[in-house]
Amino acid sequence: RVGRRGGLGMSAPVLHVIACAHGTHDAAGRVVIDGLRADLAALLAAEGPGAQVHEAYVDVQSPSLDEVVAALPPGEPAVIVPLLLSLGHHVHHDIHHAAAARPGTIAAAPLAGAGDDVEPRLVTVLAERVARAVPAGEAATSDIILAAAGTRAADGQAQVHALAGALARATGLPVTAAFGAAATPRVPDAVSRVRAAGRRAVVAAHLLAPGYFHDRLGESGADAVTDPLLPHPLVARIALDRLRSALAEAPRGAAGGR
Repeated sequence: RVGRRGGLGMSAPVLHVIACAHGTHDAAGRVVIDGLRADLAALLAAEGPGAQVHEAYVDVQSPSLDEVVAALPPGEPAVIVPLLLSLGHHVHHDIHHAAAARPGTIAAAPLAGAGDDVEPRLVTVLAERVARAVPAGEAATSDIILAAAGTRAADGQAQVHALAGALARATGLPVTAAFGAAATPRVPDAVSRVRAAGRRAVVAAHLLAPGYFHDRLGESGADAVTDPLLPHPLVARIALDRLRSALAEAPRGAAGGR
């Protein structure tokens, strides 16, 4: 339960859950991110009263994360839940500093987690998307390019490469990691190498929602591009588990941790 006594490991009357996304100008992208936030709120409500979900962004949209954190009532616990896939600048800098700026505020890990372990439910969603994009008769001639937005953070890049390996095991297809920006190989280069080898290039979008980076995947020269991860019910459950883990690991007195 999320409540006054012991809900999700908390003792405070209200837990402020800041569901923080990147932000996008794309209308369809905004709809699916709003849907993810609503799904997380519904899962919390099903566990009992006591959690209040707030909308926030680290870029493009408002309200900004800093504005939302600053406006919270003093003395009430808060958890920032990144609606972001992997580690990177926004997690390491924006979210970390927003949490540190307000007593009683902690930050959960992004959807892929904070360590080397691969989140199996992300693999499940990606494998479903790949299965739709690769007809059975074309699997033997297809290579998968797992395309992430990109980050300069080494741990974020490592997460994408680890996920590519897990997706290869799940699908039985060759999978390589590539990035839209900030890291190499870039997606168009990976597509060119696959096609130069006489194989079908299928880009698996390691992106939550439609928007700028998904549009660029459609211009990469790939034979097929999968849909983003959303909408999918597993993604909200991953976010809920990241919230639970953050509360369980919080020091005594931080966000209701004990």
